[in-house]
Amino acid sequence: MKFGTPDLNELGGLDLSLPPDHADNGKLNLRSTADTRVFVGCSVWTEDSWVGSVFPEKTRKKDYLAEYIKKFNSVELNGTFYNIKKANMQAWAEAAKGNDFKYCPKFNRRISHVKRLKEEIFDLVDYFVEMCMNFGDNLGMTFLQMPENFGSKWFDRLKLFLEHLPKDFPVAVELRNEDWFDGPAFDETFHMLSELNKTAVITDTATKRSIIHQRLTNDKVFVRFAAYEDHPTNWVRLEEWAERIRSWSALGVSEFYFFCKQEDESYAPGNADYFIKKINENVGLSLKSPLEPVDG
Repeated sequence: MKFGTPDLNELGGLDLSLPPDHADNGKLNLRSTADTRVFVGCSVWTEDSWVGSVFPEKTRKKDYLAEYIKKFNSVELNGTFYNIKKANMQAWAEAAKGNDFKYCPKFNRRISHVKRLKEEIFDLVDYFVEMCMNFGDNLGMTFLQMPENFGSKWFDRLKLFLEHLPKDFPVAVELRNEDWFDGPAFDETFHMLSELNKTAVITDTATKRSIIHQRLTNDKVFVRFAAYEDHPTNWVRLEEWAERIRSWSALGVSEFYFFCKQEDESYAPGNADYFIKKINENVGLSLKSPLEPVDG
């Protein structure tokens, strides 16, 4: 079972509401903005079931990315977690060139899960950063996902790793062990992220509610939203997120990344589409709908 995935028969009985904002959010002195840039996408573009709904009928696999870029303005790029190929990065960069589209590459698993941020892997870290530069203006936020057994006792290792990265390199950090969000570790970690101008990923999944921290560290937000097929709780949760981004936009958030994830990715565009319509209403945006009629 994937991280935080519930028994769908019990889903309706869970409290999935968002916690209130952390008190420190108002202390960040974020710049006032009326034009928060919102990026919504999925975690794949290779889903065959999207042909005929998201993609035109008879779309070939080699054209999936080009069609995805027409419908969404961002993607959570999980392919780099498994392999960092220069040819792939350059091809993906070329596909998005000239579009207001953002790739959000995931740090390679050898960095996060195998070597667990040890200094001996810093050459690969530097290579990952270099490859991400291929995206140019199409680079959004990279994200570092740490395994669930990587706890706050490794604070110094995380800090050293983040300090190694270029200061202007956009990074969001996903911490999954609950002890990062409890006691002194919570404040120490989030103050460190704020000082280094790094973003704390918000992971919204049904059975891990203690890690949905609602605590900003800078003017960028990165949300990984776990949806559950077409369960009615998805819509309620997405509506609450749309309201939260409205308030954070008023607070001064400049960029908001939101990715819909689920085991059956055939449902992902529908969830993303619903969220897009709600934020268009709440924040006064005009993001395109991925489910608009497609040409045959």
